[in-house]
Amino acid sequence: MKPTESNIRIDILDYLRGFALLGIILVNILPLLAVKVPDPGTADASYQQFLFLFVEGRFYTLFSFLFGVGFYLFISRANSKGKNGYVLFLRRIAALFILGWFHVKFHPGEALTVYAVTGLLLLPFYKVKKEINLGIALILLIALSLMAFKLFMVVPLMLLGITAGQYRVFEGIAENIKKVSIFTAIFLLVGIAGLIYQYQYAPSNPFGFYTGVDEATYTFLSIGIMIGPLISALYVGVLILLLQHPFVQKLLSPLKSYGRMALTNYIFQTVFIYLAGYLFNLFESLTYLQSLILCLTIYVIQLFFSVIWLRFFQYGPLEWIWRIVTYLEVPPMRKIVKEVH
Repeated sequence: MKPTESNIRIDILDYLRGFALLGIILVNILPLLAVKVPDPGTADASYQQFLFLFVEGRFYTLFSFLFGVGFYLFISRANSKGKNGYVLFLRRIAALFILGWFHVKFHPGEALTVYAVTGLLLLPFYKVKKEINLGIALILLIALSLMAFKLFMVVPLMLLGITAGQYRVFEGIAENIKKVSIFTAIFLLVGIAGLIYQYQYAPSNPFGFYTGVDEATYTFLSIGIMIGPLISALYVGVLILLLQHPFVQKLLSPLKSYGRMALTNYIFQTVFIYLAGYLFNLFESLTYLQSLILCLTIYVIQLFFSVIWLRFFQYGPLEWIWRIVTYLEVPPMRKIVKEVH
């Protein structure tokens, strides 16, 4: 594998991680600040419907899939360097679980503890043949999607990510752009059909998603979970196609930095949400559109911080600590500037 291919692959994964984070906060902010139920016929009601058609159940699926890809790449790279990838991975997910255990006290339903436990359960699948992993992942994903078991869908999504690593899906994408285009076109048609189907069940009145829902709203939300992986796949295909253009790569370069510091930015999304909530007394008083404005503000802060930070440092703050626990050594934090004579 050429070094340039490795760099392109890593860049695409970072863009995708950053993109996933942008969507995750839009939904996470709702329960954290107890955002008010919109009044019928308002812009807030329209935005709520937009969220549950295009965001909820779309971005956590992508994030889970990418964790599986990272799972495979981490162990493979460690083994290729003569290290014990399994031992390192176990330390890595143990650290992730501890961090998630603290995080869940402030953010019930957060993903890190789930990822750590699922990563441990799926560790044996690293050596299973890719064809078998693909079959198991697809069967489980279809079954759990049809049953709308959102939490348990993390297992097949992560296994699908491991399988993508085995198939080297993100290596040499530029040479396989025709296949990506066909993939995206297929999921565009399927995704549109799925969204039309879900929209037909959209409740006539806004709902309090985190305070209990009626049967009609439950059906609408369940369909959203069911088609979530299809919409996520469409988003991935579209973003990959856009990133083939140098102008788009440059335009979205802050997103790459955002994704490189995914762990730091994920945790600090919660920090910023609570900080704003306590400073401006936003709990149970924030509207849906106001929550969007707050998220956009957090985007600007985190994107700017990520770009500036990575100009001087090799890792995000929490990523650096994560590496210390994983490798039991302190890696250099600052970037090494090579002198040119």
